[in-house]
Amino acid sequence: MPLIGYARVSTEDQTADPQERELRAAGCAEIHREQGSGGNRSRPVLARLMDRIGKGDVLVVVRIDRLARSLAHLLELLDRLEAKGAHFRSLNDPIDTSSPQGKFTLQVLGAAAEFERALIRERTRAGLQSARAQGRIGGNPGLRAGDPRAIRKVVQARRDTYLERLNETAEDWVPLVRRHRPDMPWEDLVRLINARLAQGRESWTLTRLRRAVGAYVAEGMLPETLLAPAPRAASDDRLPALVAALRGADPDMTLQQICDRLEAMRERTPRGRSKWQPSSVRMLLERAEKLGLL
Repeated sequence: MPLIGYARVSTEDQTADPQERELRAAGCAEIHREQGSGGNRSRPVLARLMDRIGKGDVLVVVRIDRLARSLAHLLELLDRLEAKGAHFRSLNDPIDTSSPQGKFTLQVLGAAAEFERALIRERTRAGLQSARAQGRIGGNPGLRAGDPRAIRKVVQARRDTYLERLNETAEDWVPLVRRHRPDMPWEDLVRLINARLAQGRESWTLTRLRRAVGAYVAEGMLPETLLAPAPRAASDDRLPALVAALRGADPDMTLQQICDRLEAMRERTPRGRSKWQPSSVRMLLERAEKLGLL
């Protein structure tokens, strides 16, 4: 099985050379290095690696903390690898999901995580019941009193939390939004983004995407022009534009792969059929080139 190494350091002052030596000694011919905090889930090198890793590959790290700092994040990544038919190995920890012992260790970790969540829920309920019995009312006193400053703090905290969640998935949608808005209608853009999502990732909706773009625009992270209405296009130009967007996002995509992507998007052929043929895609690409879309 191909061994793919991942080495991470937290700061520029650190070096990944010792990790790389261990990974190469373990048989990793391909190694990906990254500088970033382990608590940050939106690491671009790791995101690209998780997208391209395939069936039978083995992701190898020196220690578990090089991949994830929390049990929840580790289990999430391992679930994605399992869904792709890939495996995970940590050189200095007893985890190798390609072996029965490693799978057992993973099951133990999952059970421990669920037990920890159950204990937290139980302690929370017990604490709330005890507080009510003593006549204490939960919540923010400032909010109960209608204090504008307290309200602003809560609103800002919620906004910050929402932006943090968006940052974790930014690589899924921000590049496509920058490339295709406002030329492409929101409905088509949502379908294009969902068609490129890795298996197991939450699909986008029109409302959710527009809200996310609006939040980034409000923070100055995206230009306001992206929110402008899409120009009206002739009905026969829509499919060429969509096929051109797929080819532009991945120039190496074959005609058959574009067919598969269009079928996953539930896009109908020019004749209204659900099954796409490479000849139809070739025709639309030629049309897109004449329209200056490629």
